[in-house]
Amino acid sequence: MKKTGGWSGLVWVWAACLILGNSLPAAVSWSADDAIKVGIVLPLTGDQAKFGEIEKMSFDMALEEINAAGGINGKKLEFVIEDDTGRPEVGRSVVEKLITKDKVVMIGGGYSSSVTYAVAGVCQQNQVPFLVNTGSADNITSSGWDYVFRLNQPVSEYASSVETLLSEKVKPQSAVILYENSKFGTDGAKSFEEICGKMGYKLLLKEGYEHGGIDFKPVLVQVKEKNPDVVYMISYVMDAALLMKQAKELKLTPKMFIGAGAGFTLPEFQQNAAAASEKLISATLWHETLPYPGAMDYYNKFVAKFKKPTEYHGAEAYAAAYVIADTLKRAKSLSNSDVRESLSKTDMMTVFGPVKFISYNKMSNQNKLPTYVVQWIDGKLEMVWPANVGSKPFAYPVDWMKTWGY
Repeated sequence: MKKTGGWSGLVWVWAACLILGNSLPAAVSWSADDAIKVGIVLPLTGDQAKFGEIEKMSFDMALEEINAAGGINGKKLEFVIEDDTGRPEVGRSVVEKLITKDKVVMIGGGYSSSVTYAVAGVCQQNQVPFLVNTGSADNITSSGWDYVFRLNQPVSEYASSVETLLSEKVKPQSAVILYENSKFGTDGAKSFEEICGKMGYKLLLKEGYEHGGIDFKPVLVQVKEKNPDVVYMISYVMDAALLMKQAKELKLTPKMFIGAGAGFTLPEFQQNAAAASEKLISATLWHETLPYPGAMDYYNKFVAKFKKPTEYHGAEAYAAAYVIADTLKRAKSLSNSDVRESLSKTDMMTVFGPVKFISYNKMSNQNKLPTYVVQWIDGKLEMVWPANVGSKPFAYPVDWMKTWGY
């Protein structure tokens, strides 16, 4: 949806689109020749499969809606979804197949930063437009690639809202950083280390680890001995849950446990960590209660369709599907250069927020959005910061022993 000036205009535009969509026939007949193919690269197997699953569900749901509303100027939109397995070499292989064999007009998806960077290199080399919706390492949009665009926030900005919450509410004096040894992890750790330096927090320990470990207790014992005010963790979902379960077992009780998004916001984190998830806060890029037109509607439709909650990863994918559709509808032709030109001129509202690609801080073709803080409260992921958009007040201070049932 194009900007109309102010939230009220956006709401009216969104409502009008919903009304028009509801008035369309339930089914549209397409021929095979009508399909416009777009490649989507996601991790559907391997350690990152839960992220790929929630994004695939959201891409599929959006695709149904887009085609029910007439597709791309009367042609069917088709997503050719490939599994990158969470490995860069597989990502490169499947995107080459999408470009050369499937003849897709553009690429979407991109979960882990290492795979996304590899895919972006292939797309740039072949001059095929790539809309990234999750991969967050800064170098994805700071490498000077003119065919690579990113809808989501870069990892260097993930902790910006965490920073203000800490300075205004927690007021720590010391911190520990635990991070996965990946591009996402190292970039995120560097960003939070810079915040510690700027805010005057004493960094007591900065420790990387290999994902998929089964025993984090040795490093957590070190953390307990350091007795930091905050423990900042950058982890995917299984590591995130195990870190918190073992921190609970060791009775590690800082002022606050903080996750850097990723594994700490998925429903599976709460399911796996159970009581150890309670009251942890995390950076997030989106929440269903934000005042973006259609945000809560997307959340409710997802829950009704898939019988499980969604969160920012799903919203990124759902929004990306609509940006892809908008791009193709406006493109002069389906040539690589015309699709890229159309994508570069995107200026629309989505459930994830406004999307407009700009250049700043050495990044180009980058969408700029704020970040937020969520907290697990009574088993539900609640928005707590900034307070003016919170779904619940920030729960602090935390008596961890009581919270964990000791």
